[in-house]
Amino acid sequence: MPLVALTGGIASGKSTIARRLAEHGAVVVDADQIVRDVQQPGSPVLADLADAFGADILRADGSLDRAALGTRAFGDDDAVARLNAIVHPAVRIESAERFAAAFAADPEAVVVYDVPLLVEARVDDPWELIVVAHAPADVRRHRLVELRGLSEADAAARLASQVSDEARLAVADVVIDTAGSLEETHRQVDELWRDLPGLIASRDR
Repeated sequence: MPLVALTGGIASGKSTIARRLAEHGAVVVDADQIVRDVQQPGSPVLADLADAFGADILRADGSLDRAALGTRAFGDDDAVARLNAIVHPAVRIESAERFAAAFAADPEAVVVYDVPLLVEARVDDPWELIVVAHAPADVRRHRLVELRGLSEADAAARLASQVSDEARLAVADVVIDTAGSLEETHRQVDELWRDLPGLIASRDR
């Protein structure tokens, strides 16, 4: 019942890797989706966020205005710390429940946790393997501008706000280079899936 962490910077191709692993049969648990789920209207997390950052981060229907929250927290280390102190514990609990449910349904499952903030929040958890999606910063900046429509300044700010590539690569057991073609990325993921038992066994030594 291997538990694999998959991380990478923004526009690193992490979602492409997760989809390919799912095609091979992995159960992918998406940290970003869990964040959205624990911030649903009426949730304790959303109430705590409104207390900490102001009721105006809520829309008229009671849902979270993510842009408003981002504006309030972005670029302010203390605000980010407050935000993380509210959200991360709830995500940790919910993710553990989803891992347990996946293994209860299939004790032999390969569960992949797709988690952007691994280095920042979850690096010391008991992962059997840590996989890092990696592409150079200029490639990711180009993707943010060309594929997601961000301005050059916004793309640069997003990249600068994240932990360094060096910090992510330092914790990697496996690095998937996503700078090339989709076919090249898929080939590396296919090799990872094939070699997964041996990679986990060698890491445990």
